Amino acid sequence: MHYGHFARANAKSGIISNDEFTEIERGLREVLKEWEADTFVIMPNDEDRLGQIHTANERRLSEIIGKEIGGKLHTGRSRNEQVVTDMRMWLRERIREIEGHLAAFLQVIAARAEAEVPLGVGALAGNAFGIDRQMMAKELGFEGIMWNSMGAVADLLGLGYHKKIPDGLELLRGKAGRGFGHFAGVYCATKGIPSTYNKDLQESWEPMLDHVKTVSDSVQIANGILSTLKLRPDRMRASLNPLLLATDVADALVKIGVPFRETHHISGRVVAKSEELGIPMDQLSLEQLQAIDSRFPDNIKDVFNYEASVESRNAQGGTSRASVLEQIEVLKGMLG
Repeated sequence: MHYGHFARANAKSGIISNDEFTEIERGLREVLKEWEADTFVIMPNDEDRLGQIHTANERRLSEIIGKEIGGKLHTGRSRNEQVVTDMRMWLRERIREIEGHLAAFLQVIAARAEAEVPLGVGALAGNAFGIDRQMMAKELGFEGIMWNSMGAVADLLGLGYHKKIPDGLELLRGKAGRGFGHFAGVYCATKGIPSTYNKDLQESWEPMLDHVKTVSDSVQIANGILSTLKLRPDRMRASLNPLLLATDVADALVKIGVPFRETHHISGRVVAKSEELGIPMDQLSLEQLQAIDSRFPDNIKDVFNYEASVESRNAQGGTSRASVLEQIEVLKGMLG
């Protein structure tokens, strides 16, 4: 209970005597014991008043130590302040619990990532030119880089549809909408409040309580999903499409001096030719590629290699094995 701390402050400032504080502290310990033993009784009168729990606690304290001293407990306080203090103390504990769940989830992420690094399932993100991201971050005034290059440019996570419905993941995705809904509701309810406490704030309790439970449950569910997830590398490789390597085609031209602005247009024409002829992009002949742009080198077909593409993204935060292992070590360091 935070009552004792406020009573101690009142004793320190001379509002109540040290003897009165000692009695209040003794009485509060008795009240706490009743709550812990589930013997505390809420009286009908308590339920009709603002701040029911605080009214009940003060009433019971006065019954134990007498009204003359017990009545001084509330000196300098308001019911609203007591409710808000309780809420923040409760929320602080829940946040600590959620932090523990998140740490456990991150440990699972690091362990699974370390175990699956050799898979190399596709060129999805990263930079193939060995740039110094730390230098750029410093020059641009950022504190550091984002260690996952996909996360650095992604605001939303999309999950595909499958014949075998991944219920847990879809439910978690739905919870994101619930969370944003809570935010929007509280934001709209509070945007017009002039100052301090207004009755509008009653609308913040339900979404806050629901949100805490939703976040806590969701992190634990995600942990369970990831820790038991069975990957099928053969199916993942079979689903790869040469179109994923369109950027590698552009990068290969950049490396021989073709201006970057041109390379993406050229790569786009290669994709268009692949679709026009109805054949995979990696099966276009060298002659067909050089007909699109004569600057294609004779070894251009070498870029159609998924493993090599992944390994070429070797900048910090990239997709190469070395970069991913470095990210895993950074994550482990964060977790202690």
